[in-house]
Formats: sequence, structure tokens, C-alpha cells
Amino acid sequence: MRIVKYDDIVNAVKEMIVYSTTHLSDDMLQALKKAYAEEKSEVSKAVLAQLLENAEIAANESKPLCQDTGLAIFFVKIGEEVKIEGGTIKRAIYEGTEKGYKEGYLRASTCDCFTRANLKDKAGYNLPPIIYFDIVEGDKIEIEYAAKGGGSENVSRATVLAPAQGKEGIKEFVKKVISDAGPNPCPPLVVGVGIGGSFDMAAVMSKHALFRDIGSVNPDPEMASFEEELKEELNRLGIGAMGMGGTQTVLAVHIETFEDRMCHIASLPVSVNVQCHSSRHSHITI
Repeated sequence: MRIVKYDDIVNAVKEMIVYSTTHLSDDMLQALKKAYAEEKSEVSKAVLAQLLENAEIAANESKPLCQDTGLAIFFVKIGEEVKIEGGTIKRAIYEGTEKGYKEGYLRASTCDCFTRANLKDKAGYNLPPIIYFDIVEGDKIEIEYAAKGGGSENVSRATVLAPAQGKEGIKEFVKKVISDAGPNPCPPLVVGVGIGGSFDMAAVMSKHALFRDIGSVNPDPEMASFEEELKEELNRLGIGAMGMGGTQTVLAVHIETFEDRMCHIASLPVSVNVQCHSSRHSHITI
């Protein structure tokens, strides 16, 4: 049994939040540079240049990439041979989140659903985070974090298609979601697509798909091909950077399917989760 100290988790979470909300992930930075080189519209090209300049300023001055520093989303894998000393891992993530957002001078965005009152004086500063736990083999803890802003989250959608609609139905649903979203999620985008399982699992998979590095290849060759097909179709919509028109609306489409592509014989769950150009995510192993 490996012992991991509670405070080590708190500090690791705090540091990954502060760094990733002020430093654009390298995969997104390289994708934006590639989009700038390939964009056909001069207007959108100018917008992409501004996005790259913003990323440079944020990194140099350690300032947030965007005023919407988002909800804190975590996917956590805990090894069966790990014991946390000094507290629970859930509480450590809560404390690390609060410290990261407070000490990094990041906006507290959590509020009551109905009164809209900020929860910083009730639950804590930008608490509670959204955490998905998984128990795995081994003696390590893997933590994935993303700051999920409201603009991109608001245009995300989930549905259950009829089985006969198949891949063509999925493609049309994804296209409708991105077309309806237009400039609102601040393109260029990363699009996560969850397929299979149940209604709720499809939504979780579509969100987790956003954590995958841009440029990585889906291990399922058929899904890798489908990702490229969807990306091409979405870029034909002509929305462009920040909705200014152009060829670089979507930087990547990432698909996650449930185990063995499982779903119920009577349904085909599909979810689309959208991430803006300010894709703030990080992954650590403790």
C-alpha cells in the first residue's frame, strides 16, 4: 500500500489550476498556430492572431486567458493500492480548487441555480467542483482538470437517436449542434462527442473527450476516420474564428464510445460537448 499525503494532493490541484488557467495548453497553442497558417479568410486570420497574442500576454504576465475561469471539472483515477493520509481525496480536491481559484485571483463562477447568488460564502470560493472518480489498478492517482466556461457549456447538447439513424444520424446531430451554436462558444472549437452507453454516460464521455490532446489519434480506426469526417463537415459551415466567417471553425473532433461500443438495443445515445479556443486543461500523476 502506497501512502499519499493529503496536503500533496491539495497543492498539486492548486498549482495545476493556477498554471492551466493562465497558460494555454501546448496542444491548443499549436493547433491555433496551424489554424492561423491555414485560414483562408483574412478577417478570421486577424482574429486568430489576436487569440495567439492573448495567449502570449496571459503566459508572460500570469493572467487568466479568459475572464470566465469556469467550473472546475475533474476526472480522477485512484489506484486500489493508494491510501490518502490526513483526509479524503474528495476533500483534498475541494480544498485545492478553492486555494487555486482564490490565490490565482480567478473568478468565482458557482451560484445557486434559482437565486443566482454566488456560493463563495456558502460552499466556498468557486466550490463545489465537478468530480468523476474511477477506481483502477495500481498505486498512482491520476487527476485531469479543465476549466469549463459557460459560453461553450451552454451550447452543448445530448439526445437519444433511433438505432436506425446510425452514423449518419450522429453526423447530422453534431452538425446541428455546432450550426445552432454559431459564434457563441468562441470558436475555433474542440468538439467532444460521446456515443453509446446510456443518456448520462454519453454526456460524461463527450466532456471527457475534450481532455484528449489535439492531434492525438483515436485508437479505434473507424472512429478516427469518423472524427476527420465530422471535422471536415463542421468546417464547411463557415462559422470561422469568433464567428467572423472562415475555414477554421473546428480544430478537432474527439469521439469517445462506451466499452465495446455498448448501448441498449432500442437506443443510440449521443452527446456533444463543446470547448472554446481557450481550452484550459491539464493532467498530473501523483
